[in-house]
Amino acid sequence: MGYVLVRPSEAESKTASGIILPESAQEKPAQGTVIACGDDMVFENGKVLKCPVAAGDKVVYKKWGGDEIKIGGVEYKLVKFDDLMAILT
Repeated sequence: MGYVLVRPSEAESKTASGIILPESAQEKPAQGTVIACGDDMVFENGKVLKCPVAAGDKVVYKKWGGDEIKIGGVEYKLVKFDDLMAILT
């Protein structure tokens, strides 16, 4: 499986109408910035799937996709290539 290391965007602390949300009500974002790409995926038939994104790309991933990890006090998501949904421009 190919993976991408993503730093999630900050959760919104205020609604569009200006209501301030307590931390317990803030929804974790399903988007962030790619920090690094893992190895390419190699299938049993020999076909290779290269990393679909590059470091610095802003991406949207499946809401429940990826594993949360903490490195040096910073939270990241380790997301499978299959869980990436879009690249934001």
